Amino acid sequence: MKRRTLTQHLLAWTLGALCVVWASFIAIGYKTGEHEADELTDGHLASLAALIVDYSEGQFSPPARSSTPSGSAMDLKAHDYQQSMSVIVWDGAGRLITQRGDAPLPGVAPREGFATLTLGEPRQTWRAFSRWNDNHTRMVTVLLSERERDDLASDIAQQMMEPGLWLLPVIALVLGLAIYRGLAPLYALSREILALDIHRAEPLQVAGRHQEFDAAVGAINTLVERYNLALRREQALADEFAHELRTPLASLSLQARALRGADAQVVDEGLARIEADALRAGTVLSHLLALARASRSEIAQAAQDVDLDSLVRNVVAEMAPLAHKQHHEIGVSGIGPLHVQGHPVLLEMALRNLVENAVVHTPAGTRVEVQVDSAANWVQVCDDATPGTPVGGPVNPARTSGTGLGHRVVRKVAQVHGAAFDEVPAPEGFTRSYRLTFAEPVTKDA
Repeated sequence: MKRRTLTQHLLAWTLGALCVVWASFIAIGYKTGEHEADELTDGHLASLAALIVDYSEGQFSPPARSSTPSGSAMDLKAHDYQQSMSVIVWDGAGRLITQRGDAPLPGVAPREGFATLTLGEPRQTWRAFSRWNDNHTRMVTVLLSERERDDLASDIAQQMMEPGLWLLPVIALVLGLAIYRGLAPLYALSREILALDIHRAEPLQVAGRHQEFDAAVGAINTLVERYNLALRREQALADEFAHELRTPLASLSLQARALRGADAQVVDEGLARIEADALRAGTVLSHLLALARASRSEIAQAAQDVDLDSLVRNVVAEMAPLAHKQHHEIGVSGIGPLHVQGHPVLLEMALRNLVENAVVHTPAGTRVEVQVDSAANWVQVCDDATPGTPVGGPVNPARTSGTGLGHRVVRKVAQVHGAAFDEVPAPEGFTRSYRLTFAEPVTKDA
């Protein structure tokens, strides 16, 4: 079933609110129009009644002879839309027969139909309509003041415009409510995010949400997962620190205590053991910090193109003085260059650990070689130490055994880069070989 989008949800609420507003105003406008039409019709009836009430025997009675006493209620307008119309009756020759109303008498009878006349002193504009009877013996002219006509039009327009004056604020209010209701899923997601406890957070649910939230919810879940993973790694690193440092630090304390009051030979032996334990503690710290750096780089650093062949040669060149001091032979062979996507600092750290293990923790005279194969996408470190001597094993009494963290650092770096790290069968002339195999190179230079 296809899920609705937030756009559709918001659009539905907005259009629904607009439809309600427009329907309401159409209904109000229709009712207002009906009411104004009724009022206008009633006003015409009142105007007509006011004209013919004084008509008798073919003539209008003079104002002084009006059937209604002056000052009575009938002198007032009977309706708001009642207009003061004037009537003039002419004979077939254009002579005045009778008249009623306030309009001044035109000099001559106007032509049949509508006309706009300017009459009286001061001059006023009147709207007139004239019509002959069937035998053309009598013409009736009805006049209405343009001022009254304009006042009536203005009053009707105001009555019709009044609902429109409320349109903008009402639409703003209704649209605001509709948009707020349409964005309710977004507000709900914001509240869930604010209430999220990243230390004990459950992933936000994607099901039941609008499609636009998928990317945001997925990104938040990924961040929470990576944050929790980082927390677990930090806890693991803290545990490793405590576990790995406990033995050398305890040994340092015991050796220092044993040296009190001891003879010269015991002091020399104790100092050698203290030196070895201090070196081991330093190695542990460097490896644990390397693991921490690998975990952080996995999260924070962006991968880039790395030339492993060049990186290997730099590492070997830096390790050459130490190898010479330990009476080792060290070199590089292979077909390069090999390019991978990764973190150069981490890759250099992994290679340095492998080469350092082969140089430091093997007997004097060992041959160490770093081999690169760009076709198979791997780098391996080989040595010809006596079979059965573990890498990291003791070489002399002054050198303690390895902690095992060196290979953990390499394995972690391999995991970050999607590579594999294993001990593989050694090539001819060597007894041990540890290989980093990458999935595929980004580019291969001929």
